[in-house]
Amino acid sequence: MHIRSFRIQNFRRLKNVRVDLEQDQTIFVGANNSGKTSATHVFQLFLSDQLRGAFQIYDFSADCWSEFNSFDIDKGDADQELPQIIFDLWLHVDDENLHRVIDLIPTLEWDSDRVGVRLRYAPRSGSELIERFKEARDKIAGAATEDSSSYKPWPQSMVEYLTKQLNREYEIKYEILDPSRCDDELVPYQGYEPFNFGTQQSPAAKILDSIVHIDILNAQRHLSDDESRGRSEELSKRLSRFYTRNLEKLDDDLGALEAISNSENRLNNHFAEVFKPTIESLGEVGYPGLGNPGLLIKATLSAHSILNGSARVHYTLPKGSTGETFPLDLTLPDQYNGLGLKNLIYMVIEILDFHQAWANSDDSRAPIHLVIIEEPEVHLHAQLQQVFIRKILDVLPDDEPAFGTQLIITTHSTHIIYESNFAPIRYFCRATLDDGPPLSDVKNLSIFYEGETEPTRRFLQQYMKLTHCDLFFADAAVLVEGNVERLLLPLIIDREVPGLRPCHLTILEVGGAFAHKFENLLNFIGLPTLVITDLDSVLQPPPTEDSSGKKVTPRPKACMADASGAKTSNETLKQWLPKMTSISELLAADDGAKLSSDGKVGPVRVAYQTPQNVVWQEISTLRTARTLEEAFALANLTWTQQDSNAHLGLQIDDSSTLDIDTLHEEIYKRVRSLDKTNFALGVIACPDEKWVSPTYIVDGLQWLQGQIVPESSVEEVLTVEISPAVAGKS
Repeated sequence: MHIRSFRIQNFRRLKNVRVDLEQDQTIFVGANNSGKTSATHVFQLFLSDQLRGAFQIYDFSADCWSEFNSFDIDKGDADQELPQIIFDLWLHVDDENLHRVIDLIPTLEWDSDRVGVRLRYAPRSGSELIERFKEARDKIAGAATEDSSSYKPWPQSMVEYLTKQLNREYEIKYEILDPSRCDDELVPYQGYEPFNFGTQQSPAAKILDSIVHIDILNAQRHLSDDESRGRSEELSKRLSRFYTRNLEKLDDDLGALEAISNSENRLNNHFAEVFKPTIESLGEVGYPGLGNPGLLIKATLSAHSILNGSARVHYTLPKGSTGETFPLDLTLPDQYNGLGLKNLIYMVIEILDFHQAWANSDDSRAPIHLVIIEEPEVHLHAQLQQVFIRKILDVLPDDEPAFGTQLIITTHSTHIIYESNFAPIRYFCRATLDDGPPLSDVKNLSIFYEGETEPTRRFLQQYMKLTHCDLFFADAAVLVEGNVERLLLPLIIDREVPGLRPCHLTILEVGGAFAHKFENLLNFIGLPTLVITDLDSVLQPPPTEDSSGKKVTPRPKACMADASGAKTSNETLKQWLPKMTSISELLAADDGAKLSSDGKVGPVRVAYQTPQNVVWQEISTLRTARTLEEAFALANLTWTQQDSNAHLGLQIDDSSTLDIDTLHEEIYKRVRSLDKTNFALGVIACPDEKWVSPTYIVDGLQWLQGQIVPESSVEEVLTVEISPAVAGKS
């Protein structure tokens, strides 16, 4: 038995999302503020004893606030129209646990392996809520405040009222969902009203608690707080709690009990002698006197108190290179161990403690144990992160029949993500409705995994693992042709499109031959993407005959972009965008042909060389490059031919004597044998920054900026850029 999926509505950024869970472990990934923590916190607010029902008005999605304030308190139906936070939980039920869900079976005709429960955080009584709100408003109706005062008596609005009274006015209500009356996305059909079987004060809550038990390992980081109970807590104290709850006690170990008793007696004799003068001094002031109890200093020892207060975890020093060991007394207390190993040890102990407490629940043990681990990668080296995600399930004892543990792991670590295939990943991506507040969507990558071809899937997994690609944490992706683009792109952004500086761009160096393999993945996760690639113009030589007289088709040969009949050899341009082969068609394509978008989040645009105006010896002409290096040379023709810039490798001998046609042809030939990495490093290191960026790259970056950067943010960046110059003129 396990949790198959859940749906959240009106909770923070999660306006209406469905999240499917794997039977063993599921990994939540996404950029900061994308909803990962909200998706785990909702379990605590609906299902945990400690936080059940502890909602605040701020937990409602931002667009709900206007719905609260615009509600018609005279004519509206508060029970139906006021916003509610909804949590649909769908469970897979096996035969061994069928008896546990009898109370959740919707009808006698039910014949499924799936049961559903809807938990609604809704008004206790809509009519009483409205009456109390009106009373609160009436009390301040006659209150007078000075016109100059900014103070406004409470409550000025429904939201303001619920800020203080939410938990009084709202409660969790439980309903049984019938899967046969829901669509394929498990959304109830219009008009279907699930059966209500209680509130959080009724047995309904206990029924669900008997099925699902939740533990969470929070990502707490109070590194200077000696009293914290988070991962910074001393391991000695954590082991003491673990010992108290789980390990075999000393009740039957007579030798240990005798040792503790002897130590206790010796300590009491010591206390009696040390405190004797002090106690006798009290007699001088009449204490204890007649009828008052005497004073005795006495120690009471136990294994728990010793471990908690006196015993400490120590780390023994390792063997030397010759195999000798250090003396036993040469050890280090736990606070001297590295934070990474300390964090790892703490997490393992905590997870084992969760499991043992759940396993020891006896008759009340829930068949599903959901363990949520937040950001396990903190302080861990990359290899330890990989080991953790591979081995964490192996740490736990094998599940007994009818019982099982599910893990949800939230992470920002690429090492954790790519240690598994795409199947367990749930990608939380930012989204925004038209003119609405920021929201999030959740992509189930197991759907992509099952739908993609095996060779492409294997290529993507290997590439992203080897490059530690942070695709799932980026604001946008930029796919580039090669090393030169990757090196120069940050510099071009800094010079030409400063609005992109604050953005997290993941740059993938994949080349035109492989970029198209990312098409389905990028479309699936909806990430805005710019593909910067080359025209790669070629000509097809005529067929030849081999020695046996058989016709042979030679491989296409590179040519200049303006060659008659040229085609592209770039698979991205042919198979992805703009799906054209002829160079003449590519050069004539408008911006719309270079853009792929279905009107939702995550458009893709391709950028490649286009005709540009080139000036040489006061003659202006349109020229088209085949590659980035050639485009850079044409955009900076005079500059690259100067002796001071000869180190770039683009200077042509006696260039001043050549016309533009000849010079362009020579540059094309030079680029073919150019050391491209040295060229890029030379541009970066060049003290003369009078060069200009190729137009097609700048155009693409400006488009990307328009997709992910609000106009107000761009204006702020430009203001910062301009203000020093303006100040200098004053």
